[in-house]
Order: sequence, then C-alpha cells, then structure tokens
Amino acid sequence: MFVINCKNYEEIAGDKIVKFVKTAEKISKKYKIKIAISPPQHLIGVVSNSSILILAQHVDDSKVGSTTGFVVPELLKKSKVKGSLINHSEHRISSKEIEKLISKLKELKMISILCVKDVAEVKKYARLNPDYIAIEPPELIGSGKAVSKEKPELIAKAAEAVKNAKNDTKLLCGAGIVSGEDVSKAIELGSRGILVASGIIKAKNWDKIMTDFAKSMV
Repeated sequence: MFVINCKNYEEIAGDKIVKFVKTAEKISKKYKIKIAISPPQHLIGVVSNSSILILAQHVDDSKVGSTTGFVVPELLKKSKVKGSLINHSEHRISSKEIEKLISKLKELKMISILCVKDVAEVKKYARLNPDYIAIEPPELIGSGKAVSKEKPELIAKAAEAVKNAKNDTKLLCGAGIVSGEDVSKAIELGSRGILVASGIIKAKNWDKIMTDFAKSMV
C-alpha cells in the first residue's frame, strides 16, 4: 500500500490535485501497486471518481444530520471515499474516539489507517484490528530524515507488535521518506507499505518520484 497524504500543501491546490491524481493512476496501473491519496478535505469531491483509492485525511466520531463542520464517515462513503486516516500526528484524537472510528469504518466496509507515534501505541491499538497502522515518529515528519534509516529498530519492533496481534492489521511506515531507497529499507524491515506527504507533494517531478517509490515497492 502506497499512501500519499496531501495535507494542505499549496502544490496541489485547486485543479492541480487532478493532475496529481492522474499521475498516481498511471503509476498504479503501470506497476500494479495499490496507491491511495488523501486530498485536502474540500477537494475530495473533485477526485472521488478516481480509479485509485481516495481517502479522507481525518474523520469525526459524529452523526449524519445536524453536525456542521464535522466529517461524517457515512457521507464520505456516499461520495465514493474509500476510507480515512485516523489520529495523524497533526490531528490527534482520544483513545475513545479512535476505538469508535475504527469500529465505524469497519462497519461501513471502509479502510482505516491509524497513525501512531511509537511502538507502545502500536501494541495498544493493534488489538482493535484497523486495516493499517502507520508508525510515524513526529520529530521525523517532514524532516527529510527517513525513519527507516534514522530508527530502523522502530519499524522492526512495530512489525513484530502487529504480527503478535494475530489479526489482519498491516504495518505502514511513514515520516521523512524521500527516496526509493528509504522505501526499500522500510519494506525490508517488515513494513507492508508507506505513508508519505512532502517527499512526494513537494517534489519537482511527481511522475519521477512516484515511479522511484513504486519501483522500490515491487
């Protein structure tokens, strides 16, 4: 799984998100890998008919109806969104909300990608059986220093913790990944995919960097 979080970067503002998603579609088809993109929330509808997975960056434990400003999973599904990131380091939520949202997305047959900061959180939440757990040490996010190089033991321990949960959860690796070499190392250490943001979004050539990452995954 190759997940790209667009955050609220200016590089994909407006109709630039369409070009970005089309590039990802081409790479996904060429290398036969699963690519998922989380656009800024207000741009989801622009690309929701994509042939690749479109995910929300955040979802709220809120109901359909009079809930102004909240992101409601049931309505995301009706807009062809396939799932959501949960508890990203830039949008942390409570343990209670995490549990409810994983359960809600599972009930709706939507993908849950739970972001955690360390191995202790992997162990704590793996029992909830999210589809993916993405480990991202906050200090390395956007740093250009890949967790696979800076803290390889973290990925190995996280992979072991996920394995010990004995369910269907898969590990993703994030934070500071900027090259195909970083991707290869993460896979070698036990990750089943990657969660990236600025390493892709801020690259001068999206096609080239996505190709580099994709090749390293296959």
